[in-house]
Amino acid sequence: MSGVGECGLISDACVSMRVCFDNFCFSSPQPRLADEEDSSRLQNTIITTTTPTTTTTQIIETTSVQNTGTILASTIADNFGSQMIGPNQINTRLTTSMDTLRDLQELLRIKDEKIDELENLICQKDAEIQDLRSHLDKFLSVLPFKSPLTPTKPRPRKQRAQGISAEPPLPPQHNAPLVFYDKNERSRELIKAAILDNDFMKNLELTQIREIVDCMYPVSFPAGSIIIREGDVGSTVFVMEEGKVEVSRDGKYLSTLAPGKVLGELAILYNCKRTATITAATDCQLWAIDRQCFQTIMMRTGLSRQAEYTDFLKSVPIFKNLPEETLIKISDVLEETFYNNGDYIIRQGARGDTFFIISRGQVRVTIKQPDTTDEKYIRTLGKGDFFGEKALQGDDLRTANIVADDPEGVSCLVIDRETFNQLISSLDEIRTRYKDELVERRRYVKLVDFGFAKRLDGGRKTWTFCGTPEYVAPEVILNKGHDISADYWSLGVLMFELLTGTPPFTGSDPMKTYNIILKGIDAIEFPRTITKNATVLIKKLCRDNPAERLGYQKGGISEIQKHKWFDGFNWEGLRSRTLEPPILPRVQNAIDTGNFDDYPPDADPPPPDDISGWDDDF
Repeated sequence: MSGVGECGLISDACVSMRVCFDNFCFSSPQPRLADEEDSSRLQNTIITTTTPTTTTTQIIETTSVQNTGTILASTIADNFGSQMIGPNQINTRLTTSMDTLRDLQELLRIKDEKIDELENLICQKDAEIQDLRSHLDKFLSVLPFKSPLTPTKPRPRKQRAQGISAEPPLPPQHNAPLVFYDKNERSRELIKAAILDNDFMKNLELTQIREIVDCMYPVSFPAGSIIIREGDVGSTVFVMEEGKVEVSRDGKYLSTLAPGKVLGELAILYNCKRTATITAATDCQLWAIDRQCFQTIMMRTGLSRQAEYTDFLKSVPIFKNLPEETLIKISDVLEETFYNNGDYIIRQGARGDTFFIISRGQVRVTIKQPDTTDEKYIRTLGKGDFFGEKALQGDDLRTANIVADDPEGVSCLVIDRETFNQLISSLDEIRTRYKDELVERRRYVKLVDFGFAKRLDGGRKTWTFCGTPEYVAPEVILNKGHDISADYWSLGVLMFELLTGTPPFTGSDPMKTYNIILKGIDAIEFPRTITKNATVLIKKLCRDNPAERLGYQKGGISEIQKHKWFDGFNWEGLRSRTLEPPILPRVQNAIDTGNFDDYPPDADPPPPDDISGWDDDF
């Protein structure tokens, strides 16, 4: 039914109707039929409606091209029963019914739209859940299952973790050229993306990542072959480009990996056993790099950067008379900052506490003219030039504008006054310091375990990967080169363990431990049992930047002794050995080993006694 016609009935054509109730009948106005053919369409429909009290026979004579009479009769019988109504009332009620129908249709349309909206929302939530699952998988890959970033054992551990040592195969001065392998742009981007997606390797510098990408070589494995075997000692890391691999441990399936994943990254740090088996599920194409090449890249980039920065510092008058060791410390804290062409690096009249050395590009120096907005050009500075040195002396009001003036942008090495003063004190102290000044370094502590010891000349670094995994500093893990500042990190870790019974960084295997370390001390939740001053001290010892660690700065180790946590501590009593230890272990006799961990008998014969006398004065 499409609407109300001129005759007052719902029809696509005009309809004539006669309705009878028992002995009483009435008719609607009779329309003129278009022709005899239409007249022949007259149909008589008899509908009997039964109610609880009466039976009404309604005779409806209908003329309609669409044959809607039967529908109309049913509607009248169902809605009006035995009541006598006229055509106008029928029209009114039918119109009301149609309005109600349209309202219901509109309501249905609104509900359909709401359903579509909710379905879209469900799809979005499903996508978010998948994303969260992906992040959770990464999180679980670097954490023990039972713990957040907190100590992973409820009680002090008895068994000590085993130390590791891996001397780099090449000396630091090694300058042999690296071998690069051709790759298309798609492969280069895939390798780079895989490295940046890896929790460990994403911490490398972009220059190091670029060289790693260049040095990776292609390898192929047919379906069913073993790429990495659990228990083998590995030295190669892979990035998968094509195919699928299955990961298993102790013969149990763990997961399936698709292209774009890094495999076996722990092997590039030191000789270690593979912790899982990786089998090619299909034919696989991978890119590989070995440990020797990786460590060469890390040492070369670290040394070249240090040498470049140190040379820059030697060209600055206020730095040129400083000892090499101090210059290396400063070079370690220099931060490279990039400025686009036209950027104001310094504005005249502004306050600042930073000093700049141009490492790439050039800048324009201008001075604002009095009583005008015009700027007078003074000079142009290029690579190796510096500005802002007065900020290190305490004069923080800028006297000129420095504007980046290079289409490719400008890179500057930056150091602020606070960091500068922490490292080398004030410039006045530098000018008045005597070269023959000596610091008394008498110690009575007995040192042990010289298998992990190395003597370094002042300002030099080592690339040896050694130590207990829970104690190694980030720069050791990332092969950036390290010095005594790594010992201050380990001191902070030891302090945490002495106060809680477990180190702050622990994982189910070394790689997971290293990834937790790279997240930093700020990601660790400290127990309430550790006081605020102790927390501050540990965090100052475990700074990510080695040059910012307490004890490595101008005051040396005395900065640690002067910390608030040690207020009231009798350092003189400790020095003279008159201070009573807080814990006195019970020892029954000289061969009582009850205070040590239990170890299985050593299958190797005991080493020969050393009677060289090297420790006579020890």
